[in-house]
Amino acid sequence: MSGRLADITGPNIPEQINDNSLILLPVGAIEQHGPHLPMSVDTVIAEETSSALLDSVGDEIDLWLLPTLSISKSNEHTWSPGTLSYSTTTMVSVLDDIARCVSATAAKRLVILNGHGGNTSLLITACRDIRVAHGLLTFLVHPSVPPASGGTSTEEEMGMGIHGGLNETSVFSYLRPGEVQMEKAVRCVPEWMAENEWVKFGGKVQFGWTSRDFGSEGLIGDPTDANPELGKELFESAVESLAGQLREISNFDFQGK
Repeated sequence: MSGRLADITGPNIPEQINDNSLILLPVGAIEQHGPHLPMSVDTVIAEETSSALLDSVGDEIDLWLLPTLSISKSNEHTWSPGTLSYSTTTMVSVLDDIARCVSATAAKRLVILNGHGGNTSLLITACRDIRVAHGLLTFLVHPSVPPASGGTSTEEEMGMGIHGGLNETSVFSYLRPGEVQMEKAVRCVPEWMAENEWVKFGGKVQFGWTSRDFGSEGLIGDPTDANPELGKELFESAVESLAGQLREISNFDFQGK
């Protein structure tokens, strides 16, 4: 049986959550996404992807969704009023508190589905800390691995469509028709950085940045050709890939313990 943990009555938790249950925490963000997208983009993508996974594999896996964590670590965008962000310390504490509560159930596996690329390095660290502190098997998955963390981006964006670009805008336009202001979409690709061998998005040298470092628009990519047809293709491909990942996660454990 699968579903949303918040819909279970308290006394029924012991009979519905067991050691085969897979607890999934969607993590989004409320942050500026350039002039053409609302601040809800990452939260919408995380929520819709998680819901689609429940429909896709809920009959195969004992999958339980936690409420989406809609505020996360977005300090690279806090120069823009309205962006909401936890500090690193607060974000780690929130995740630890959630994990501690999950560990009070019989569930052994906690999966974080991350819709905001800026969380990635922190969430990797949190997965290990939670493993040590609470004994849970922890996993981090993405609807799309961020280009800044080794994922792919389009050739037209020189591999650096990391925020509000073609793919993200297309997916959001599919999930929320009518909420994208395409007349305000502009190209903002740091072409000067693409010439670097090491210091660039997807390069081997990591670097600190804010979205304002690449222009006042607040986006990094080229959304001008975004369309819902591409978004549907990308979204469905992501759900299919993640379904396979969850199947493997549901059977994963360390050997030789």
